[in-house]
Amino acid sequence: MAYRELVRRWHEAVRAADRGHWDAALDAFGGIAEPPARICFNVGCVQLLARRPEAALRAFNKTIEKDNSLAVGYFQRGFVHLQLEMYEEALSDYHLAFSHLRENPFIDYKQLGLRHILYAWEVLYSTAAVQCHLQQWQEARVTLEKAVVWRPERKTAILELALERVQDHLFLEPMLVPLGELFRPRKKEVEQLDSKDFLGKPKVISSIIPNDEYIGFEPLRPQKQGFYEPSANALREAESGYHRVLARFRPEEPPGQEVAAGSLVFVLGRAADGWATAIHDGQKLHIPSSLLEPASRMDKWKISTGIPLPPAQVPPSRLPMKQKPDPPGEENASVNDASAHMDSKVPPRRGEAPAGADRPAVLRLRCECSLVLRAGEAPALPALRALLRDRLAQQAQRGALSYRLLDGTELGTVLGQEDLGKVWQQLMEGKLILCCQDSDSQSGRPVLYQMLAQHSYLPQGPGDLEFSKGDVLDILSEVNEDWLEGRCNGKTGIFPKCFATQTSCDVAFL
Repeated sequence: MAYRELVRRWHEAVRAADRGHWDAALDAFGGIAEPPARICFNVGCVQLLARRPEAALRAFNKTIEKDNSLAVGYFQRGFVHLQLEMYEEALSDYHLAFSHLRENPFIDYKQLGLRHILYAWEVLYSTAAVQCHLQQWQEARVTLEKAVVWRPERKTAILELALERVQDHLFLEPMLVPLGELFRPRKKEVEQLDSKDFLGKPKVISSIIPNDEYIGFEPLRPQKQGFYEPSANALREAESGYHRVLARFRPEEPPGQEVAAGSLVFVLGRAADGWATAIHDGQKLHIPSSLLEPASRMDKWKISTGIPLPPAQVPPSRLPMKQKPDPPGEENASVNDASAHMDSKVPPRRGEAPAGADRPAVLRLRCECSLVLRAGEAPALPALRALLRDRLAQQAQRGALSYRLLDGTELGTVLGQEDLGKVWQQLMEGKLILCCQDSDSQSGRPVLYQMLAQHSYLPQGPGDLEFSKGDVLDILSEVNEDWLEGRCNGKTGIFPKCFATQTSCDVAFL
């Protein structure tokens, strides 16, 4: 029998004995071919629990045959002989048990799987018990006096009481291994009985194929008709990367696949005939180069790479739009983020037909300005609207216009007609956002304290503040428990509080 199967049956038998199912335990032990001495010892102990001393004696006889140096085997068989009133045999077993102790005060069988320590004084005590049944009272007294020499200090009272009983010619009860204590297999061997998946379930962390959710190991990956994976040489093309599809396209091959407008595809290369080879939804296709434009940084942010944000660094839900109250006691109160949205038609993009009436272009203008009011003289609502109208009109004349580039790396500034022409090239899906910032908008606002960016943050919407790890942020106001308003690199916006920590030295700027 294989050792793995032996351990399995051994463990099942011990568990059955622990539950009190003696017959089930004996059946499991009986299924082990050529059982070793420890298994035979367990069978004898279970037979004792089932009150079958004759069967227990046969099991302990096999134990001694398998291992004639097992002192605890002689010790248990001596107890069974005494129960069967075979006193001479019992006395012989106890003498053999003491001799196999080899003058050691005890033997700890824990390393072999039996949670029991066989002491020399216990063997001598049981020997005296047999001598009492043989009416050898003087020999029993000598044996107990010998046990006193081997006794531990805590067992003095037991032996003194035994000497008194022998003096009065009273029998002693023999000792044995506690019922229920069996040789058990090692814990590590039991844990290895069941197969374990040490490699675990693989997960795609990064793939050249957008939204690749395959899990498995190469080269056993199942292939399906038309499925394509780009080779390493294909990635070396300088023009490879993510691109956005400008209009709906239905390729001839593979049939039935349609690429919707605004979809992201990975371009492997462009040919001289004006066609590009790309991958969309795990399929290789050819698409006109005129329908592609490079994906912006924000588009790449939306692509799921399978790598989550650090714990507790997920941006909280955005705050509802509401007016922030002015700080009390200040001489100058600022009215910030006065935003005006204007719809106007813009010139068509280069290389495109003019936009039809069914798809107008939307120009969103974001204005930021400051109003200085006298302390204690809050104007009425009509007067405040009049001040805002005049202030916005002045800012429209002298305010700095800026826009974000397609790759999302920085803001472009509109200084002349040439820059304005570049603005129209940034038109994406019929929408464009311009920022009109007052040159004095950053002055006069107090800095509450400073914070250090612990993680880079990309804007999740208009009005967010972009910064990189390690940037110092000037905190202008606390919007709520999760969001702060700050300034970094000359830009002002809001950001999640959990992305930065307050510096050790807080300085208030007035």
